[in-house]
Amino acid sequence: MLGELRAALAVGHAVLSAPPGSGKTTRVPLSLLQETWLADQRILMLEPRRPAARMAAARMARLLDQAVGDTVGYQVRFDRRIGARTRIEVLTDGILTRRLQGDPGLEGVGLLIFDEFHERSLQADLGLALALDAAAALREDLRVLVMSATLDAGAVSGLLGGAAVIQGSGRTHPVEVIYAERRPAGDPQEAVVSGVRRALSEREGDVLAFLPGAGEIRRARERLQAVLTDETEVLPLHGDLSASEQDRALRANAGPARRVVLSTDIAETSVTIEGVSCVVDGGLARKPRFNPATGLTRLVTEPVSRASADQRTGRAGRIGPGTCYRMWTLAQEVGRPNHRPAEILQADLAPLVMELALWGVRDPSELLWLDPPPEGAWSRAASLMRQLGALDAHGTLTSLGRKMAQLSVHPRLARMLVGAPAEGARRLAADLAALLSDRDPWLTERGGPRPVDLTLRCQAVEDFRRFGQAPGTDRRRLAAADRLSSRLLRGLGAERGHSSPEPGGLLALAYPDRIAKRRPGAQGRYLLAAGPGVVLPDDDPLSVHEILVVADLDVREREGRVRLALPVSETALRVALGHQLEARETLYWDANRQAVAARREERLGALVVSSQPCSLADPERSAALLMEQVGRRFEQSLPWRPEARQLQARVALLRRMEPDGGWPDISDDWLKEHLAEWLSPSVAGKQSLAQLQALDLHTALLALMDWEHRNQLQAQAPPALKTPAGNRRRLDYKAAADPVLAVPLQEMFGAGDTPTVCRGRVPVTLHLLSPARRPVQVTQDLAGFWAGGYAEVRKELRGRYPKHHWPEDPANAHPVTGGVKKRR
Repeated sequence: MLGELRAALAVGHAVLSAPPGSGKTTRVPLSLLQETWLADQRILMLEPRRPAARMAAARMARLLDQAVGDTVGYQVRFDRRIGARTRIEVLTDGILTRRLQGDPGLEGVGLLIFDEFHERSLQADLGLALALDAAAALREDLRVLVMSATLDAGAVSGLLGGAAVIQGSGRTHPVEVIYAERRPAGDPQEAVVSGVRRALSEREGDVLAFLPGAGEIRRARERLQAVLTDETEVLPLHGDLSASEQDRALRANAGPARRVVLSTDIAETSVTIEGVSCVVDGGLARKPRFNPATGLTRLVTEPVSRASADQRTGRAGRIGPGTCYRMWTLAQEVGRPNHRPAEILQADLAPLVMELALWGVRDPSELLWLDPPPEGAWSRAASLMRQLGALDAHGTLTSLGRKMAQLSVHPRLARMLVGAPAEGARRLAADLAALLSDRDPWLTERGGPRPVDLTLRCQAVEDFRRFGQAPGTDRRRLAAADRLSSRLLRGLGAERGHSSPEPGGLLALAYPDRIAKRRPGAQGRYLLAAGPGVVLPDDDPLSVHEILVVADLDVREREGRVRLALPVSETALRVALGHQLEARETLYWDANRQAVAARREERLGALVVSSQPCSLADPERSAALLMEQVGRRFEQSLPWRPEARQLQARVALLRRMEPDGGWPDISDDWLKEHLAEWLSPSVAGKQSLAQLQALDLHTALLALMDWEHRNQLQAQAPPALKTPAGNRRRLDYKAAADPVLAVPLQEMFGAGDTPTVCRGRVPVTLHLLSPARRPVQVTQDLAGFWAGGYAEVRKELRGRYPKHHWPEDPANAHPVTGGVKKRR
């Protein structure tokens, strides 16, 4: 394997695929030190995690019988052991990015090794993209070697321009895999505890157990310590521990006591954990998942991929034959993905946008990626960077952005640091950035909620500086926060200012999209500027504040749960984000006044920061809103007087009788759908429904017809008819299918036929009334009534109204107005 690798690197890049335990991490770098093409230059080897970097350097130093920092050294966050003679530097991938940004040509470096590349961290993908770009443009002699046990070597080879792929044989021992007999029920850590006890009773050697997070490790450790003897040591291993605590878990005991190492996936790859011959795999991992739509990241506990499970299994076969207890059934393994997705596909890309802008790249497609950044997440991150002031409208790094890029924290926190205006504010900003860059130092009782207020953490850091401790907190985490805060403060320089803003104002610089305003009448429930809703834990003291800045939250299906926040006053918010406030006039419907009203709002995203009534400045928008309300309550909003309704019915009759006559549709359905077409002229300048009551709808509807149709309307469907008595009586076109004429019977004396409309095609329905104005006959056949039914009606009416004139021959009698005919 090593011979093939030397030959491949002599001419270019290479890919090494070899199983766990094959010596990739420790043997390969040492074997390449004397290669001619390296020309006594240094080797930089990237490890995905700090413990792996330290242990790899220590292992290689022991093989050379040297101290760390001599030929082999390492650099991780807050820890550097590299000397003048160091030829192999083991780095975490974030350190490489900083090295490349400061020295794109990597002067004095001949080989970059990306170890355990299958973990596909965002920083590893970025480091490889920048390294390949530098090699192509500045350093044709720079070699790149990508190593992994489980990786699509062909895809990586293609990315490296067709680099040679070397397959290693490895020295791993056989591992027996034992699956759970039934699907585990209940708490997943209970299954791991059960698996550990079984492994201790059935097998020899130390046990390595995988759990998703530090909380599960703590609880599992407590349960195991309660049932195991003192001869078995139970040790945690996760990223929150100090270097000495991590190293203790990674090294075997000198005595006969057995060890149980409870680890996150930090122990999944890289160097061997001494003494381990049994693995208990809970099958879960906790990973961040970024949602581009909300701009929020949440931690998700999910099943590990098959490749990760194989990596974990391989830890049992490093020193001899081993056993792996998988805490899931064989059937459950079918649904697991083959590989873990690359972090670049699921992460917050704001740091990536910053790094590429600093590199001089606006479009990620200018670089080579195994998986390019998703467009949605990239766009969301670039938008955030513009909002923070780090990028201009063209995607170029601003002067503010260049200052931010020099600080080794997330761009949000960098914006807060460079925006702190005075020395006292910078110390506070550095403390906040340090606290938010690592795990929460606040401790709570089992099951109890942590207080949300970040002010308590800032005070705890200050107490730690003064007294060396702070009650209720993790001293180790406070020490780490204090160290990072001091480093950040040194990086800010010695600029002085005159103001010292409140903490919430500083934090607002970092999280302008997470300003949260309390919902009206809802205690503890807030709306974020970015749009989603969030809620405080029950009875949290911060719920008395109207505006918060949310630094951390647990994203859920409906409302996210706030975990860390600060209160902020409107004054401080204006100082921090006044340039982002958008002033606009908002029209709304005042339900009490039944009128259009306006207010001047200042908005920050979805939030209304302030609102004041103002005069209506846009008549067109006012009219549009008024008509919208008319459309919702059409009949109630407009003054529908009988004349207008009769006009609608008259036109409807003519449309029915003359389908091709070009008569307009002025029905309610059409009028609702085309409000702007016919009502706008009448609504212009009006603001309320009360003002609409003076509208003349009859005239407005007539305006929808041309002159000819209006004339035809009057001729064919007149609003009234003249009776034989000379009176004009209104026709009712709405009462029935045919128009109705309600008329005193005596006014129709002398009429031989029924009146008609529509050029004689539609008979009028006569409602013949008694002197008391009650119908005595309804007919469309007046001649038939005179000849037949009238005699009976006459007999009845003569009895009731003896003074009235009731002729025997009504068709030829004189009509009577008022009912009584004077005798001659």
